Amino acid sequence: MSIKITFELSDADLDYFRGAFRKAKEKAKERDEATILHLARKAAREMSDRKLPDFVTERIEALDCLTRMLEDKEWNLGGSHRKRVLQALAYFAEPADLVPDQIPVLGFLDDAIMVELVVQELRPEIDAYDAFCKYRDAQRTDKIEPDVMRKRLDARRRAMYARMEERREKLQRRGGFFSIFR
Repeated sequence: MSIKITFELSDADLDYFRGAFRKAKEKAKERDEATILHLARKAAREMSDRKLPDFVTERIEALDCLTRMLEDKEWNLGGSHRKRVLQALAYFAEPADLVPDQIPVLGFLDDAIMVELVVQELRPEIDAYDAFCKYRDAQRTDKIEPDVMRKRLDARRRAMYARMEERREKLQRRGGFFSIFR
């Protein structure tokens, strides 16, 4: 049996998470990209080594997608998109937490909420990367010359980048768009 519980975050709650996010971003300025990636992966690994509630585990798994997105040479994420993903991972690379992780179940609740906020914010990047990976995997099943494959992936990547931009702009135009990054 499972129960679905939903809750609403008030403006004050969101401000609280934005503040924690800002602190992590400031500390991240002292770190290079490799360190942030390493620490975020380490935090995700440590969390996955524990027996956590499914609702936490499902959200923590999203961190893997973000790190893969940055490390994927064929995806080659750059510019403001890369910066946003790195800033998101910086929060999880920070050992200081809103709720201490040693508290059973609740200790990772703040992490799960932050991942959910980050995933909502980075939905255009995540969806584009997922579409790119599916396309690449389908292309690899065909016997294609490396030069042809590279050209196809370049064209697909450009199309997915354009889609990311379009979707991000659309979200921002809608108004009321919550941004963890502001």
